[in-house]
Amino acid sequence: MHEKPIDVTAYNRRMWDAQVNAGNRWTLPVDSETILNARTGNFSIVVTPSRPVPGSWFPPLPNCDVLCLAGGGGQQGAVLAAAGANVTVFDNSPGQLAQERLVADRENLNIATVLGDMCDLSCFEPESFDFILHPCSNCFVPDVRPVWNEAYRVLRIGGTLVSGFCNPVRYIFDEMLHERGELTVRHQIPYSDLTSISDEEFSRYAAMNEPAAFGHSLDDQLGGQIDAGFSITGFYEDDWGPDSDEILARYIKTFVATKATKLCRS
Repeated sequence: MHEKPIDVTAYNRRMWDAQVNAGNRWTLPVDSETILNARTGNFSIVVTPSRPVPGSWFPPLPNCDVLCLAGGGGQQGAVLAAAGANVTVFDNSPGQLAQERLVADRENLNIATVLGDMCDLSCFEPESFDFILHPCSNCFVPDVRPVWNEAYRVLRIGGTLVSGFCNPVRYIFDEMLHERGELTVRHQIPYSDLTSISDEEFSRYAAMNEPAAFGHSLDDQLGGQIDAGFSITGFYEDDWGPDSDEILARYIKTFVATKATKLCRS
């Protein structure tokens, strides 16, 4: 029996390192052709499973100071570095950061890697970055509002935060029944693997090296960005893509991406 963790950051660090070893999709570095295309300005990046971030959401990338927040794995950061940005990748998983360094060494890219919890960016001075890319990863922290507050603090005035996150509707259903193709409402939002499911269910996911997950309310996801000081200037929804057989995707898109701008100091 796997006990529910007291220290979620340490637990999820171990789980994501295990996901790297297992070859999880989000831990596989991009190939050399992708980097070659990005060097000419031809690139596509996702912060949700399938829909690319619109090109208009990116600032001019040459010499742009970019933070990939909870975005290790040798994917988005490597592409942005190849496009000319000064990239720092911040992630909770040493394994994910190792993947970032692997592609950086392979492609001769200058990428800084920093290990840490996305809720605490105290290693960075205020207004250190022009652009923050935050792929769909805040479902792995119990409280998302510190993520938005810290992102606002380290972003320069006029800078942009592009984020992907889960629609909380994904978490209201019984997951084991969902895996069998049944949609049975069971959970309230906010959802937490630590309190919303039984010890036996949690142990089942832990045995598969699944990180502890949390379904945040839209009040915390969208309202949290606004309360931190951001102006939300872009929005779209996404799903797992046309080849997915997830039953919930027949009824609603379960991922959200936002573009948010810092217009002034808080």
